[in-house]
Amino acid sequence: MSQPEAAAPEARVVPRDAAALVLCRRDQGEPQILLGRRAGGLKFMPNLYVFPGGRVDPADARAARATDLRPEVLAKLALGATPARARGLALAAVRETFEEAGLLVGQRVTRRARSKTASWSKFFASGIVPALHGLDYIARAITPPGNPRRFDTRFFLADASHAHSPDALAGSGELLDLRWVPLSKTRELALPEATLMVIAEVEKRVAAADPSSVPIPFARFTRGGIKLEHL
Repeated sequence: MSQPEAAAPEARVVPRDAAALVLCRRDQGEPQILLGRRAGGLKFMPNLYVFPGGRVDPADARAARATDLRPEVLAKLALGATPARARGLALAAVRETFEEAGLLVGQRVTRRARSKTASWSKFFASGIVPALHGLDYIARAITPPGNPRRFDTRFFLADASHAHSPDALAGSGELLDLRWVPLSKTRELALPEATLMVIAEVEKRVAAADPSSVPIPFARFTRGGIKLEHL
């Protein structure tokens, strides 16, 4: 009798570096954060509300910047990464926020920066260069195995005052229904687990007398649950 064929081993999908930026607006009473709904035709998290973000491009680490990350933020972000890679993560979050929401986080300069990549060329055409000093590193999450796409995402938080014209939202077609959502109303939306975790971290920092004292969660989402540690 022939033996049944063994099941093919599941292909191992290596998580790719990604970054997301949580912009928090405090000029409308209750703090609000920027969220957008992923298009229904996307393979990864369709129809869920998320922060602007995406995978890191090689050009991100080389992009011009007006200001650097604060030393304490860079030190945390560089755990397990080179300083150049850490800055690339932060710059990716800024770039993705421009591409997906039309918002520029940076400072206006007299001499326009240049890039050979189309995405950064469009950013620099505004006469603005990314400013990283206002970014805080607040969470890290790795999506579970079994997904066709996996990401190792670092989440940053910045006050919306660092973004030029925060009301001038312009979606890319990937993020729809972009809106400023009061923190108390966020859980009325369809949110992935990682976004829920990050919203909880934003709430902690908004309420904390010293936000820098709040530990940074590092969540590995697995089939069996969440493995959580703090940085």
